[in-house]
Amino acid sequence: MANISAVGKTAVLSDLLPGSRVRDAILVVGAALLTGAAAQVSFLIPGTPVPVTLQTFAALFAGAALGFPRAFLGMSLYLVLGQLGVPWLAPEGGNATLGYVVGFILAASVVGALSQRGGDRTPLRTIATMALGTLLIYAAGVPWLMVATGSDLGGAIADGMVPFLLADTLKILVAAGVLPLAWKLAGRR
Repeated sequence: MANISAVGKTAVLSDLLPGSRVRDAILVVGAALLTGAAAQVSFLIPGTPVPVTLQTFAALFAGAALGFPRAFLGMSLYLVLGQLGVPWLAPEGGNATLGYVVGFILAASVVGALSQRGGDRTPLRTIATMALGTLLIYAAGVPWLMVATGSDLGGAIADGMVPFLLADTLKILVAAGVLPLAWKLAGRR
C-alpha cells in the first residue's frame, strides 16, 4: 500500500490502493455500482415526486474517494447504464429525477477535484466540499424537475430541494466525520 507522504497533496483515498489502470477501472465500476445500490434505499415523501435516497451520499463520497476524473466516469457510467435499462436508478423517481442524476456527475467531479486539493482532509473543509457538491446536485435537479413536472421555480424548490435539506445536511455531517477519519487512519499505516 502506498504511503500518504509518497502519494502527495493531489491524492485521494483511492490513490492509496496499489495498481493503476485495472484499479481505476474497478473503482469506476464500483462507484456506479455503489450509487445504483444506494438508489435502492428509496422512499417518497408525500407531496413530492422526488424520492429520498442514499444516491447523493454515494455520488459525493465517490467524488471524494476517487477524485476527478474517476468520479466523473463512475457517475457517467451510472447514468448511461441506467438510461440503457439497468434497473438501478431510484425506483420511485422516474423522469422527474433525471436532472439530479446528471447533477451527480457534476457534483462528483467537483468534489473529486476539491478532494485532490485537500477538500476532504478536515471536518470543516469536508463540510464545505460536500455542501458545494450538494448545491450542484440541486442546481441540476431542480430545473429539470421544473421541466419534467411543469412547475415554476418556487414549486420545484419546494418539491425538489426543501424536503431534502435535513437529510442532505446529515449526509454531509457523516462525510465530515468519515473522510477526515479515514485520512487520519491511513496516515497511521
